[in-house]
Order: sequence, then C-alpha cells, then structure tokens
Amino acid sequence: MPLNEIFGNTVKLLEKNLDLRTRNHNLIAGNLANAETPGYIPTSLSFQDQLKQAVKANDGRQTTPALTNPRHLPLHKAGSGIEKVQGQVKETPAKTVGKDGNGVELENEMSKMLENQIMYNASVQILSKKFEVLKYAVKGGV
Repeated sequence: MPLNEIFGNTVKLLEKNLDLRTRNHNLIAGNLANAETPGYIPTSLSFQDQLKQAVKANDGRQTTPALTNPRHLPLHKAGSGIEKVQGQVKETPAKTVGKDGNGVELENEMSKMLENQIMYNASVQILSKKFEVLKYAVKGGV
C-alpha cells in the first residue's frame, strides 16, 4: 500500500515543504553572505500560497487511479499539484537601502532564517510522528 493511501497527502506535503524550506534557507544564507556586497538585493522563496492552493486542489481527489481489475497496470498520476509547486524567488530589499545600494538588513535576514528553521524543524517532527505511528501499527501495537 503506497504511503499516500495511508496518510493522504500529508507525507507528500511535508516532503515538499522540507524541500522548499531548504531552498529558502540557501537563499537567506546567500543574502547574509552578501551583506557587504555593494548593490546586492536580497531574495527569498515565496511558496506558501502556491502550496495552499495545491493542497486545496488535491482535497478529495485520489492521487493514484484505482485499479478496477487485477490485470490492469498501476498508473501513477504525473505529478499532483503539490509535487509541481516550485515557489517563486522574489527580491526582498530592506526598506532603507544602504549608500552602496546593498539591500540586506542583517536583523531582518536573521529573523527570516530563524522562522524558516523553526518551520523546517516542525515539519520534520510531524513527519517523524507519522512514521512512528506507522511503525507502531506494523509492529501490531506493541
């Protein structure tokens, strides 16, 4: 039985969330590394709205077509809406750009990194709990 039948889209959503948060972390780290680079404009990955829309579009839909005959070959839907979410890289300059044109505000970037890390860790914990439940069920509740 595929995991998406056990947990619905939860595992797929958490997996995509971890992937996107990793990409966002790398962008924020790049911003921090370029805090002294003249003319540098910081960027971040915007994906939350796309992910919410993909989840809404998938609600109530089966992600894998059902087999109606044992001789049918299993078909896998070519990417659900969740799998297709890539996010959008956006420029996020500080409200007051420095004299050298650098738009990085260290406190703001550190705050973004902390928030991203907290959300990443929360997703890892939820995913871990999902697999603990599965492990518990496989062992027969022992």
